Amino acid sequence: MLTSTSTEILQVQTTKAPEFIDITDEVTQFVEDREIETGALVIFSRHTTAAIRINENESLLKKDMADFLQKVAPSEDYYRHNDFSIRTENMTPNEVPNGHAHCQSLGLGASETVPIIESELQLGKWQRVFLIELDHSREREVILQVLGG
Repeated sequence: MLTSTSTEILQVQTTKAPEFIDITDEVTQFVEDREIETGALVIFSRHTTAAIRINENESLLKKDMADFLQKVAPSEDYYRHNDFSIRTENMTPNEVPNGHAHCQSLGLGASETVPIIESELQLGKWQRVFLIELDHSREREVILQVLGG
């Protein structure tokens, strides 16, 4: 069997934080279009304040998860990263206070890997792939990369 790779960048517009954006359909279509029999798919966020996670897409659970993130790193807490009177590194002209989003992302992660068997992603019955916006609305990039044959 020949092994190949294929990569695509998925553009996702977010509208708020936290926001749980279900990208499973786009991810599944990407794999189907590649006709990979066996392999693995990596889903990777190119951002330090947007995560990739697999979980259930149920509205009350998403509210619970948002509450959990707020408890872990409350947006109203003091973060040295947000203190622009002392911070000197990695500053941009449109810098926003987002220390909480960086801290929340520590527990989430930037990527997931899903096996492909018999041309299908091996997600469980309730598993969905989410891009989780932790900062503020903007366009995000998610790299989809499949390896297989």
